[in-house]
Amino acid sequence: MSRTAVITIVHGRRGHLLLQRRALGREGEQPDLHVVVAMDDEDLVRSTAPELEGVHLVSLPTTDHGLPLARARNLGAATARALGADVLVFLDVDCVPGPGAVAAYAQAAADPELADRLLCGPVTYLPPAPDGGYDLDRLADADAPHPARPAPLPGEVSLGGAHELFWSLSFALTVPTWRRLGGFSEEYAGYGGEDTDFAYRARDADVELAWIGSARAYHQHHPVSSPPVEHLDEIIRNATIFHRRWGTWPMTGWLERFEELGLVVRSEAGLFRA
Repeated sequence: MSRTAVITIVHGRRGHLLLQRRALGREGEQPDLHVVVAMDDEDLVRSTAPELEGVHLVSLPTTDHGLPLARARNLGAATARALGADVLVFLDVDCVPGPGAVAAYAQAAADPELADRLLCGPVTYLPPAPDGGYDLDRLADADAPHPARPAPLPGEVSLGGAHELFWSLSFALTVPTWRRLGGFSEEYAGYGGEDTDFAYRARDADVELAWIGSARAYHQHHPVSSPPVEHLDEIIRNATIFHRRWGTWPMTGWLERFEELGLVVRSEAGLFRA
């Protein structure tokens, strides 16, 4: 019988992680394993929160170039595989799985027509939490998946789609498919680019996408900046790595905004701070 592991990487979003744990702890929702990789987050490592009981918690230091997002996902996958997982479900720490989401991923992974694909679930961005926090039983009332990506209805599956649409907020794959792709490239560190690189590796390996309508997730609100100027150096570095590997630029919307703001210069020679 297949064993399903949820893998969450986290830095500083303790409250978001605890709500995710509450969702995963509901009757009939528990995965076989939950691996949490704490990136430069000793407070979480030392936490005694009851919601973390049963979690396989792994600690990972940061890097000189920012949080090691790619390495953290690879470490989470390696830990899950060592514990006997057959299906890997990656959930961003901000994502609360909807009812049946993990089971929907596991069911899709067991389907011979879907097992060798990247399995993606629709994600809804939630408004700020009301007083008292989000009500897990009412999240579906806010269901409005991101319009730029396929969002089949619960019970439906949409096959294919451009690999550029892949994102790492919520996805799953079997261990054989993970091995086939070799995980995330650890050449990337910090914000941006590593998930599109992973998708391009899938494209080159003829691993197609499948959008699983019942694997819905709800992204908890947190303040963001657009474009993310605070991550400028990380984005420049990662975009340069991506361009060298694939001959095209990732994160084009952000790069264009940075250019408009006079923060970067992009040319045939590369991408540089202005």
